[in-house]
Amino acid sequence: MYRVGVAAALGVLTACALAAAAAGDGRRVEREGGADHAVARGEVTYDGRALVVDGTRRMLFSGEIHYTRSTPEMWPKLIAKARRGGLDVIQTYVFWNVHEPVQGQYNFEGRYDIVKFIREIQAQGLYVSLRIGPFIEAEWKYGGFPFWLHDVPNITFRTDNEPFKQHMQRFVTLVVNMMKHEGLYYPQGGPIIISQIENEYQMVEPAFGPSGQSYVRWAAQMAVGLQTGVPWMMCKQDDAPDPIINTCNGLICGETFVGPNSPSKPALWTENWTTRYPIYGNDTKLRSTEDIAFAVALFIARKRGSFVSYYMYHGGTNFGRSASSYVTTSYYDGAPLDEYGLIWRPTWGHLRELHAAVKQSSEPLLFGRYSNFSLGQEQEAHVFETELKCVAFLVNFDKHQTPTVVFRNISFQLAPKSISIVSDCRTTVFEIAKVNAQRGSRTAEVVQSLSDIHTWKAFKEPIPQDISKAAYTGDQLFEHLSTTKDETDYLWYIVSYEYRQSDDSQLVLLNVESRAHILHAFVNREFVGSVHGSHEARGNIILNANISLKEGQNTIALLSVMVGSQDSGAHMENRSFGIRKVSIQQGQQPLHFLDNELWGYQVGLFGEGNRIYTQEGSYSVEWRDIYNLAYLPLTWYQTTFATPMSDDAVTLNLTSMGKGEVWVNGESIGRYWVSFKTPSGQPSQSLYHIPQHFLKPRDNLLVLVEEMGGDPLHITVNTVSITTVCGNVNELSAPGLHTQGRHPEVCLRCQRGKHISAIEFASYGNPAGDCTAFSIGSCHAESSEAVVEQACIGKRGCSIPVSPAKFGGNPCPGIQKSLAVVANCR
Repeated sequence: MYRVGVAAALGVLTACALAAAAAGDGRRVEREGGADHAVARGEVTYDGRALVVDGTRRMLFSGEIHYTRSTPEMWPKLIAKARRGGLDVIQTYVFWNVHEPVQGQYNFEGRYDIVKFIREIQAQGLYVSLRIGPFIEAEWKYGGFPFWLHDVPNITFRTDNEPFKQHMQRFVTLVVNMMKHEGLYYPQGGPIIISQIENEYQMVEPAFGPSGQSYVRWAAQMAVGLQTGVPWMMCKQDDAPDPIINTCNGLICGETFVGPNSPSKPALWTENWTTRYPIYGNDTKLRSTEDIAFAVALFIARKRGSFVSYYMYHGGTNFGRSASSYVTTSYYDGAPLDEYGLIWRPTWGHLRELHAAVKQSSEPLLFGRYSNFSLGQEQEAHVFETELKCVAFLVNFDKHQTPTVVFRNISFQLAPKSISIVSDCRTTVFEIAKVNAQRGSRTAEVVQSLSDIHTWKAFKEPIPQDISKAAYTGDQLFEHLSTTKDETDYLWYIVSYEYRQSDDSQLVLLNVESRAHILHAFVNREFVGSVHGSHEARGNIILNANISLKEGQNTIALLSVMVGSQDSGAHMENRSFGIRKVSIQQGQQPLHFLDNELWGYQVGLFGEGNRIYTQEGSYSVEWRDIYNLAYLPLTWYQTTFATPMSDDAVTLNLTSMGKGEVWVNGESIGRYWVSFKTPSGQPSQSLYHIPQHFLKPRDNLLVLVEEMGGDPLHITVNTVSITTVCGNVNELSAPGLHTQGRHPEVCLRCQRGKHISAIEFASYGNPAGDCTAFSIGSCHAESSEAVVEQACIGKRGCSIPVSPAKFGGNPCPGIQKSLAVVANCR
């Protein structure tokens, strides 16, 4: 499991010599209309306009893809699609807690093989932005910190604290030396052109006062001293010390970024959030394609930005227990590449065209004189001009009006909330608000129903009763994470209560206050109630349950559940979770507090400890027929299923279940929580991704642990694919920069392995509606369907010019026309 070479990286590589290590100290080139200063070959430096690679300023588009959230088998296709989308850089965090889960023991294998990931990026001709942190947040458990760090004596995270700084420096040094040993920094011939130290520290710095300021200076000096040969950056750190570059994270950095803190540093945007990460209990909020593109163009125009990274470009899957508090297993599914790596929203294609339009004018953007001026009340121009070349960004902030502005004696009509990129300051080559990129429809098709009751087995998780057999005991309520070490979501709190029936009332009330996320209560093995919190309401959760007690000794077993650990904020090491107060009230008698009684603690579930989700571990318990065991809390379910006969993404539809975790062939595909409905009444996530590499040719072992009660007989195996593609392009749109023709085109393309099988709709004219429901308008070329069918049927992809000549002439002179096409992929 653990890579032997890490020890060598620690011990030997500190002496590695790099030919251009001084570049990490911030040496820069100067070229404002003049010649470059002398720069050593292979260096990455920077100046006030851009990162400088081999002496040349670069306009760079980057996308965040996390190696931990996909599988090595997925990496080549994800990176290839990113490259085709016009990216130059793949950006990733380094995840400390997966690489050093136990202090001094390192894991860089499988989907944690960061070297293999970086080498694949290099093989496809892209650069790497390496965000070492090692605090990362990233909606990842404990912000990327290994939990053993919590137990280091006298430690305070992320401040001028010697124990923390020693461990942070040791891990950062390990990562840097590993990269050097593998020859992965750019001066060595590798793809890494920039690294990041810390992460959004400015958000918590005030909590630490002067110690926070000294910590920032220390982190910067430590990083630069590692002599990587490439620059370092700090995101959301306006006072990043020289030579560290301060960068922006956010939705609208063209409006919010204060700018580089030195005229010799470039404007870099490290996180352009492509959507909002989903939360259990919340409806999905997708960010529009137009809004993402508008923000990018505005940052380049207003801030003279030269590096934009999309967070996320591919979100992937939070396998196992890796997600932070209340975050769903699916991560950034609305990114340009969805959870499965598919392209179905127009974001990928629209940004591809934007990247091409910007790079077409790299020379004036990176070397030209900059000016800006008003074109109207809510319109402005940003101009970059050299002696030979010019580009203008004409901005319209008005969300409703379509004004006509005059720029250099030429009239331009600006769409609402849009930016027009004007090449040579004369010709519009891209308009943000005109999305001509293909749209798609993603479909989940049931390929196997697991409804046969005879194929299912069940195991009832035992409810602990005997305090003497507990792993720990104490006369106080233990803190949850300190006890579990975040190695499981579950912690049992067990206490005995002696009941003597009173004369005045039979009513007994159990009261529990907890700072965990979910609480399940059992009395004498009988379930008495549950309660859970939410992402927005992070205070105590309170259970008040009427219970029945027997005369004499009764056992109360409380299962405290975390749905991920925290990932952000100051003083994470001091956060407290788990049960805080427990009391019993008999009738009108005073509360009887149990907080200081003798409590027993069991870490994790019995089934977890015995790994009954694996083939080998499943033999350690007696599985029973599922009869009468559906809808029961704390029940394990087991069955097998066949591998679908296609290369499409494979998922489980768990809508019929409640809350728990699911394994396929011993691999956890994550937590599920479909019983926590959103305001719209739907689960936050219904489909759970099974990577192809997790599957066997047949007889795949499926195991679930269900906390709240569900019906496994309604689980289905689904494949997910793009079944419909659609394009709608106006004849007045600028021709795509990736096409060869003089006219705009509708370009359609099915995913790999599929072809266009039928044309659902085609109209050249003024069709009404959108890709979800088109209809023929008052103007329509009768040849539309035949022309499109001839161009597309049986092919993986096709393109049709939006031109009267293609359709036998102009069907309606004087009417502005579009071509709308909807095609099926099979």
